[in-house]
Amino acid sequence: MDRLCCFSSSQLGEGRPYSSSGKGKSYEGVIKFGFSLVKGKANHPMEDYHVAKFMQIQQHELGLFAIYDGHLGDTIPSYLQKHLFANILKEEEFWVDPSRAISKAYEKTDQAILSQSSDLGRGGSTAVTAILINGIKLWVANVGDSRAVLSRGGQAIQMTTDHEPNTERGSIENRGGFVSNMPGDVPRVNGQLAVSRAFGDKSLKSHLRSDPDIQWTDIDNDTDILILASDGLWKVKTFYLDVSLLSWK
Repeated sequence: MDRLCCFSSSQLGEGRPYSSSGKGKSYEGVIKFGFSLVKGKANHPMEDYHVAKFMQIQQHELGLFAIYDGHLGDTIPSYLQKHLFANILKEEEFWVDPSRAISKAYEKTDQAILSQSSDLGRGGSTAVTAILINGIKLWVANVGDSRAVLSRGGQAIQMTTDHEPNTERGSIENRGGFVSNMPGDVPRVNGQLAVSRAFGDKSLKSHLRSDPDIQWTDIDNDTDILILASDGLWKVKTFYLDVSLLSWK
């Protein structure tokens, strides 16, 4: 795999969403990535952020890629862009048990967001993150409905799980919430939120989860491309679209 793709809302690396596209590559130039923002018909300000970069830590090369799809403002995705990967890499277990480190960091980051709700506001965000370690190990995690899809040997493999109210109705109801199914609308938690897991959303948090689903895979010669994107690509296409692309060929 020599390419990674992010359809994203911000500038190369980490930035505010006004750059429409960008690209880069790993230090050795073997793996390339790009990102692109497509503005749809939504009549509210842009609320999405991304990360797309390579860095070197402790003689390891890390590729860090993410889409943060915000709602009710951009403060939560902005916070995630600044802090989520940093929190993951702070976990002592990261190099021996990345999955546990990612899970713990997601939880700690959400708790930090909730504790700062007076400053960060009442909004929330989905997240899909991908960490490429030394170009050979890929770890993908998500909360919400932004997806990562890997192409291997020309076959598409979804690396994430869509966290939607209908599919996690039992968890929502066990927490005292309900799922609405109004005609002409998508299922929503308590008639409000169209995802069953998210960062933030303090007013709904007692009925939501923020623990990620995590998958990992080895990168081999059959790996073609990884796409990270918000639901603007996978479901809607007429709203703001965040996508990141990582490619090996």
